[in-house]
Amino acid sequence: MNPSPSSLRPLAELPAGAHAVVQRLHGGEGVDQAALVRRLGELGFIPGEPVQMLRRGPGGREPLAVQIGDTQFALRLLEAQCIEVALA
Repeated sequence: MNPSPSSLRPLAELPAGAHAVVQRLHGGEGVDQAALVRRLGELGFIPGEPVQMLRRGPGGREPLAVQIGDTQFALRLLEAQCIEVALA
């Protein structure tokens, strides 16, 4: 069963410790959309993959520490806003 569009949110909005599942990737405004989506996909951010927001940088901002599979990444806010997830 697919989540409803209203239940999707950007990865950037998850609180620390939250678990979710990647639903789709999309390019952000003012960036090379194809390159960003390709890079995120190469890192493992593909639909159906579980992801966890581990923590945020100072003041709740950048970088965002996330885990996908067994790998941890530090993402910029712009990158995390291009990853739509549904809470697990």
